[in-house]
Amino acid sequence: MNIRPATGDDDEFLRKMLYEAAAWNPDWPREQVIEALSDPVLERFHRDWGRPGDFGVIAELEGVPVGAAWFRLFTADEPGHGFVDEDTPELGIAVVPLHRRKGIGETLLRALISEARQQGIKALSLSVAPHNRSRMMYERTGFEKVGEEGGSWTMRLELH
Repeated sequence: MNIRPATGDDDEFLRKMLYEAAAWNPDWPREQVIEALSDPVLERFHRDWGRPGDFGVIAELEGVPVGAAWFRLFTADEPGHGFVDEDTPELGIAVVPLHRRKGIGETLLRALISEARQQGIKALSLSVAPHNRSRMMYERTGFEKVGEEGGSWTMRLELH
């Protein structure tokens, strides 16, 4: 597996990964996932990718992208789902279904955390459904619940 930085050329793959993140529950009907993707807040996670403060990593197997983790800053006027404050980037992460449960997501997450520390970022945040298996990965890497809204947890990782 190769981990590389995300570039502006990865916008479409990040959009695909947003779909995969929204479709984390295989029991949901396709229509429910499509409806979730029409949420304008989700578009904020990839629109105009590559603006100042954006950073992401892409996992590739034999040159084919199979997962992504990225963060970006949001404003109080246009927050993400796991918004904490304007100084805390919020992350998104997903792996294509065929390659889930192989450690790719955690490898991506740890690479993203390492880069955030190197950039001097003080914390990262995210939103996750409490019954999503990924929540355990977030807890293993140090994220803690700091809020709950609409059935999802907001989690934060202090990076000191």
